[in-house]
Amino acid sequence: MHNTSTLLLETIRIEDGEVFNLSYHQARCDESRKSLFASTNRLNLSSVIQAPHKGLYRCRILYNEKIHSIEYIPYILKEMHILKIISSDLEYTHKYANRDTLNKLLQSHTDADEIIIEKNGYLTDTTIANIAFYDGQQWFTPEKPLLKGTMRAKLLDDKFLHTKKIRKEDISNYTQVALMNSMIGFKILNNFTIEK
Repeated sequence: MHNTSTLLLETIRIEDGEVFNLSYHQARCDESRKSLFASTNRLNLSSVIQAPHKGLYRCRILYNEKIHSIEYIPYILKEMHILKIISSDLEYTHKYANRDTLNKLLQSHTDADEIIIEKNGYLTDTTIANIAFYDGQQWFTPEKPLLKGTMRAKLLDDKFLHTKKIRKEDISNYTQVALMNSMIGFKILNNFTIEK
């Protein structure tokens, strides 16, 4: 039986048969396996994904040295209106399948739809997405996220996003907030409040 604590996860968007940002998922998979297991062989994700032809799906790949399972789950977007800033020192450098710590943190704040995790005085991520703030001219994302997401990596490469150290006191300097992950893409929030 494999140890679930070392199982890793890639969540990949598939829409009407198209697989999104696969090269970024592949790069993270390669990097994580090399870092955690010293694996030098490559798991070729494109060869194992059988994309459903119609609809929006979350392709969920569990792996460590080898692939353990692949699921295709119909995706429904969750609405978010109340975000709450919570201080925590949790570590989530690699995208582990075990999200208990993140889930418990969110469940302990039932008055919020999602939480923004503050670490060492700076904002990082929500439990499910990287975050970005717009100052009227540019979009900035926290310099040190909990997890370097694939959509974040792509938007940084595209020079659409820039990194910056952001404290909760700085939020008033920004006019818009967006969440990003492989499933929601880059989603600018409307009708929301951030509780500090």
